[in-house]
Amino acid sequence: MTLLGIDVSERAVLVVGGGPVAAWRARSLADDGADVLVVAPHLCDDLEKLRDAGAVRWRAGEVVEADLAGVWLVHTATGHARVDEAVSAWAAERRIWCVNASDASQGTARTPATTQVGDVLVGVVSTGEPDPGRSKRIRDHFAGELREGRVSLRRERAGASGGRVVLVGGGPGDVDLLTIGGRRALAEADVVVTDRLGPTGVLAELDPGVEVIHVGKAPGNHPVPQDEINRILVERAQRGQVVVRLKGGDSYIFGRGGEEVLACRKAGIPVEVVPGVSSALAVPTLAGISLTYRAVAQTLVVTTGHEGLDPAARAAVGHEGATLVVLMGVSLLRRIAGEAIESGADPSTPVAIVERGSTPTQRATYGRLDTIADRAEAAGVRAPAVIVIGAVAADGFLGPTPPDDTITG
Repeated sequence: MTLLGIDVSERAVLVVGGGPVAAWRARSLADDGADVLVVAPHLCDDLEKLRDAGAVRWRAGEVVEADLAGVWLVHTATGHARVDEAVSAWAAERRIWCVNASDASQGTARTPATTQVGDVLVGVVSTGEPDPGRSKRIRDHFAGELREGRVSLRRERAGASGGRVVLVGGGPGDVDLLTIGGRRALAEADVVVTDRLGPTGVLAELDPGVEVIHVGKAPGNHPVPQDEINRILVERAQRGQVVVRLKGGDSYIFGRGGEEVLACRKAGIPVEVVPGVSSALAVPTLAGISLTYRAVAQTLVVTTGHEGLDPAARAAVGHEGATLVVLMGVSLLRRIAGEAIESGADPSTPVAIVERGSTPTQRATYGRLDTIADRAEAAGVRAPAVIVIGAVAADGFLGPTPPDDTITG
């Protein structure tokens, strides 16, 4: 027995039977673009819905040999062994492939247990005695491996449809925080354009034939300017390659993912974005900081510290019920703390700085607004780090227990 991928699009297919098994097969064939004729005295609810939607045609009555005229494939699932056996025999005489749902060994074809990821369809079928349960169990195992990106899906031949770009938000650094969608994208990649932050450990898991291009920036050091990164993405996709842009955190949260998407669109390159776990939320959580602890903080503001505090951040930090998260602000920490106090924040407001969040060397430094810069300097705090300002940032703080009558799920 061999396993073939059969294209039924716009081809006549006959489904015999009006029950749930016939409905399942008719739906699958219709989804694949087949011209499906159902022959049965009566239809179950699912088949009636398919008929009403125009997905299948129906001839009411018992099947006759003439129903097989001009069809490419037959699936018989009447529930009556003698009828299904007769249909199988008619199909064999006409040299038409036939699946017999009553007894797979009596047909000339079998329906595999399938799973699909992207444009890859994997089927499992028994070559000996039919054993659908075993086939499904094996199918489910491989489906999990495919969904989690543990199997390389990259093409060995360039696709006729050309290349594409996928922006993957990789999270703060721990490979376990990379999403399943991100892993699947990497499993299809021909080229990975990566930052220095994010889950760089996943690069060791890539197929040996995947090209890795490092374009990471460090504070004050941008060896590969953004325009050049955009050019690399476009140029590689124009070669017909699948290009994954692996970024730390989320591509759109104080990253330049939006600029990269626009550059691809301008060049006519298909582009998609896989969201990532933002370090602004994940890193404080990993340090035990509840950013919006309900009894204490009702507002959360995330800002970048490249140029100190902007007006929105200044307004938030002066509000008693707010938590301010500052990304990329270590180099201007003293200025940020001073601007917060100038904006009305209590000098004793707690501050936490979490370095290298989610990595084995994660470290947290705690202090007050008026002393945190000195503490950070003494501790040798370095980027990458996330700064949290607000009552929830106190060392060991989880806040008072909310009143029982206000607790919700």
